[in-house]
Amino acid sequence: MSDPLNATLTAFERLDDRLAVLRVRPDRGELGAFEPGQFVQLGLPMEPGSEPVGPASARPGRVRLHRRSYSIASAPTDRREAEFYVARVPEGRFTPLLWQLRPGDRVWMDPEPKGFFTLARVPAVAELVLVATGTGLAPYVSMLRASPASDRWARATVVHGVRRPTELGYRAELTDRAARDPKVRYVPVVSRPEPADRWTGLTGRVQTTLVPERFRELAGSELDPRRVHVLLCGNPEMVRDVRALLEPRGFRLDRIEEPGSLHVETYW
Repeated sequence: MSDPLNATLTAFERLDDRLAVLRVRPDRGELGAFEPGQFVQLGLPMEPGSEPVGPASARPGRVRLHRRSYSIASAPTDRREAEFYVARVPEGRFTPLLWQLRPGDRVWMDPEPKGFFTLARVPAVAELVLVATGTGLAPYVSMLRASPASDRWARATVVHGVRRPTELGYRAELTDRAARDPKVRYVPVVSRPEPADRWTGLTGRVQTTLVPERFRELAGSELDPRRVHVLLCGNPEMVRDVRALLEPRGFRLDRIEEPGSLHVETYW
């Protein structure tokens, strides 16, 4: 019987003890067409006592899988492999198995991406504020990579909140993009820096950057719901708090039946 797994892990870059960027190549040659912001599920075998499946250890018969959804960080023009920004959850069932894999090991991956957390309902003339905590940054990386000339927005401000500076995934890429692209701003925020980190940037939670006066200073623009669309991805507590901050100022949740300028993806 054919291999029940349909993709190969090609790269696994550990950023620290709990974060990694990995790439997966589907057997069929390329991932299905997708819009930046969409996701796929990854899967690993869940038989009792089983180990992560390597190149030569596929088992016959039906294999039950642990599956988890991950936003795609790669650009939609790069469909031979899909890139993911992943956090290890020590008490979880899936990521401890994932962390045991090495390039060349086999996994399962959705052939067709899904999801609605895209720019499809955002006007091309809008200003974007892309707010993320942790690995919620991944869909924004895909959006930026998909528009290297920034012709999809009037301007884009990426606000990324983490606990420690080592958790600022894609920091070099985003810093470089902001340095050479006047339409992009990158605002990293660290909530729990330690003296050894020597962090000299912004501290606190991402919510502090969205106070009107502070945002104006950081982004050089106003948070005006008539021309700004805010995307929120990550910790549900962050999403809740930012909504409570922005909705009294005229931002409304985007819904199929009622368009709005506030777009939400909750990661867990």
